[in-house]
Amino acid sequence: MEFDLSTLPVGVLAIVVFFSRVVDVSIGTIRTISTVQWRVVLAFVLGLFEVTIWLVVIATLVNTVLERPWLLIFYALGFSTGNVVGIKLERKLALGHGILRIFTSTHTDEIIQLLRDADYRVTCFEGEGLRGPVSELHIVCERRRINRALALVQKVAPDVFFVCETPTRVRRHNADFSGASVGWIGALKRK
Repeated sequence: MEFDLSTLPVGVLAIVVFFSRVVDVSIGTIRTISTVQWRVVLAFVLGLFEVTIWLVVIATLVNTVLERPWLLIFYALGFSTGNVVGIKLERKLALGHGILRIFTSTHTDEIIQLLRDADYRVTCFEGEGLRGPVSELHIVCERRRINRALALVQKVAPDVFFVCETPTRVRRHNADFSGASVGWIGALKRK
């Protein structure tokens, strides 16, 4: 028995197109971020699902778009919504590492101790700011831990200036480096 999506009732088909695009574009957003972070296996698997869903939806639209041109609106709305859902989902997953740079001219030692007690690795640099000496605290940690580090710092210095960045690769001191393998298997194992 052959199943054809274009035979679905009009409202059901519109909902299927919309939600399929939301899922497909959300997966694509996470896949893109995984690619930038060198997560080869995850990007491969997500790409496989993404393109499969897209092909099913586009094949359905090509067969019915002349009779039901309004489906293009649901296709476009699904795409736009998928971008938003993908971004929010990726923020929840918080894949990879982040760099938190905190600039302060007060409470430096207290902030450093507070962060180190909470198991954050902190490196301190001394510099000169607009109004005199400042300390830059440099913290590299998993992205899902950055908000907690900021909350700790803001207990001591609520108006602290900070910058968050996303590195593409991180090698931890005294830890195994995932890129140590060579050849194509090593490339697949990289995180």
